[in-house]
This record gives sequence, structure tokens and C-alpha cells, in this order.
Amino acid sequence: MKSLAQSRVAGLWREFLYTVLFNTVIALFLWSLGFGAGLAKTWGFSQCIGLSIFASVRGALCLAGVHPLLLVSAGLAVGSVAGTLLGSWVTGKAVLSPGQYGQFAQFILFGLLFGTVIVHFFRSRERAAETQAALQEERIRNLANEKRMAEARLKLLQAQVEPHFLFNTLSTVRSLMDVDADRAKVMLESLTAYLRGSLAHTREGATTLGEELEMVRAYLGILGVRMGSRLRYTVEAPDDLLGAPFAPMLLQPLVENAIRHGLDPLVEGGELSVRGEQRDGRLRIVVEDTGRGFQGERSGGTGLQNVRDRVHALYGDEGRLLLEENEPRGVRAILEVPRG
Repeated sequence: MKSLAQSRVAGLWREFLYTVLFNTVIALFLWSLGFGAGLAKTWGFSQCIGLSIFASVRGALCLAGVHPLLLVSAGLAVGSVAGTLLGSWVTGKAVLSPGQYGQFAQFILFGLLFGTVIVHFFRSRERAAETQAALQEERIRNLANEKRMAEARLKLLQAQVEPHFLFNTLSTVRSLMDVDADRAKVMLESLTAYLRGSLAHTREGATTLGEELEMVRAYLGILGVRMGSRLRYTVEAPDDLLGAPFAPMLLQPLVENAIRHGLDPLVEGGELSVRGEQRDGRLRIVVEDTGRGFQGERSGGTGLQNVRDRVHALYGDEGRLLLEENEPRGVRAILEVPRG
């Protein structure tokens, strides 16, 4: 990106070239009206006056503490006089000789007239640029505020997602302690190992697909203690996708939803498949179950709505969560996000 100094220099060069162009147009206009002694001298006089006004106005505007209108007016006056004298010297036209004072005043009036038009053009461009810059700064501030709000919302959504699994697991451990202390101990140890690895990931802005799949395996291992043979599952993804960046706590709610609403209500349980793949340059996570399938409402409830909200906050229109029927029974959840 250009520095501020480079941008200013580039802007001055553009104004200089525009001024030369305007001076040329003015010279052609005056010459076509028969004013001046030939096109070359008229062009030279026009350039001297126009560039003198340009330099005077630009120099005057560098002064601080004075109203810009006064500075521009002074620059126009000084530039017109100085440009007329310079043009007289360059073209050899003696405008200060006796009998030529009227023409001298005429040149100055032309300089003031056309100079005012040109200066107005440049000042209008500057004001438009300043307005655009102010709007851009306001837009950046708004985006920063929206980002902070999105981050706060993400943290709130994470806080809503995390307790489900924790509370359910602790409730199961408590129930098992009265009937099967050994299984309760295994589940509690598994829970401790899971939390040690997952809580750090949850607090980070992003983990990897491989790390999230490991958390899902640990999660399913804990549920396997409770459900026994009623839960059969596979978790897989190609090795080249395991290092892909992935937002924490997006995948587990999909798995939890599949078990809680699909497999667990069935006496015989069922199968669960978690599969990571790449399609059309996007990361695609498919969670399939052979559970009850849709029971009227297809949105998936609060848990999956939280996932949708997080996906939208993180990826905008580039991310999406789809729910569809799985054949011969169950639900298929498809999470698609850009591959970082």
C-alpha cells in the first residue's frame, strides 16, 4: 500500500497535469477568439499564469491558522500577477510598458476568472475525497464494532453450547456410581482427559480439523461407556485435511444432536458416521446417523441454530449448515466452510 506521503505526491502530480491540461484548453479557447499573438505565445502565457496560480494557491494552503477561503483568494491574486509578469518575460510581450497597462489588467482578470474555475474544481475534488475518507473511516469503525459484537456473540454462543455435554456426562456419572462404580470411574477419567484437551481449544479462535475430530472421538468414547453396544460410530478424514484450520465447537453440537435426538431415543441405538472431505475447494463435514430421523421440526432446535449463528458470524455467506434425510433412516447434517 502507498504511504501517506506517496499519496500526497501522487495527488500533486495529478493536479499539476490537470492544470497543464486546463491551461491548454483555455489557450485554445482564447486563440480561437483571436486573443493574443499566435497560438504558441497564447499557450505559453496561459501556462505561466495557470501554473503560477497553482503554485501560489498550493503554497498558501500550507499556512496554518488562516481560513482556507482567504488563503485561496490570496493565492489567486498573487498567482495571477506573478503569472502575468512571468508570461510577459517568457513570451517577450511587454505588458508593463506605457500604453499596455490595460492589457496587463486584462491578463490578470483572465487569470482570476479561469483560476477561480480551476481552483473550484480542485477544491471540490478535495472535499469529495475528504468526505469519502471520512466515510471510509466511519465504515472501518463500524466494522470494528461489528467484529467486537460478533466475537462477544461467539463467546456467548460457545458458553451456551459447552454445558450440554458436560452436564449430561456428569449426570450419567452420578447415575452410574450407584450401579456400576467401575464404569463411572472410566467415564470420569475419560471426561477429565476430554476436558483437558477440549477446553483450551474452545477458548482459541481456531483449531484444526484433526484436533476437532480427536475431540469428537473422545466425546463418542465417553458416550460409548453409557450406551454400550447401542452406539456404533466411525470418525474419519483424509490425512491432508487434518491440518486444515477449523473453528472450535462447531462439530461437536452436530454429533451431540445426532445422538441425543436420533440414536439415543431408539432402544436398539444405531450407527453414527463423521466424515471430513473436500469438495470444490471447500471443507465439508458430514455427520450421518441411522436414528429416528426428522420428527416434524427440521431446523434442529436451539443447538443447531447456535451452530448456524456461529457459522454465519465466522464465514458469512461462505459457510452453511444443511440438514437432510439419510437413507434408509436418520438425518444427515452437512457443514460446509471455506478451507483456510
